[in-house]
Amino acid sequence: MTDDDLIARLEEHERRLTFTRFDNADAWHLGSLLVDLATSRDLPVAVDIRRGTQQLFHAALPGSTADNDAWVARKVRVVERFAASSYLVGRRLAAKGVELDAKYGVDPADYAAHGGAFPVRVRDVGVVGVVTVSGLPQGDDHALVVEAIEAYLDL
Repeated sequence: MTDDDLIARLEEHERRLTFTRFDNADAWHLGSLLVDLATSRDLPVAVDIRRGTQQLFHAALPGSTADNDAWVARKVRVVERFAASSYLVGRRLAAKGVELDAKYGVDPADYAAHGGAFPVRVRDVGVVGVVTVSGLPQGDDHALVVEAIEAYLDL
């Protein structure tokens, strides 16, 4: 798959995976679904869901470490700043041959344009939160989040 094909696929995810609402109960159910998917596959991930600046769900599965929590925070900042998935932001930058810190003047200790953080976009509202997985290769982190959101939205 070319960079352009991957970017188009990631953009399609963002257009399609839109919520009609998102509250604490939605975060709990989506987070529980992510934990169930990861547990059934023995995946060593941390799962994090936020609405605005409030963390609504967090789970650290066996094999994950505190370092995964640091990656979560760095990926979340990318979604908050760019209103797009951390994977999409990273792939767009890579396709142009530029680094996030060089282009936007951000500290790489605070921002990570690596897959796994996905915007919670509510129809007619915009981005209200972030769903994040950390612990796998970036494409796999992203794919797990997308799979869970698709299942949650019943798409």
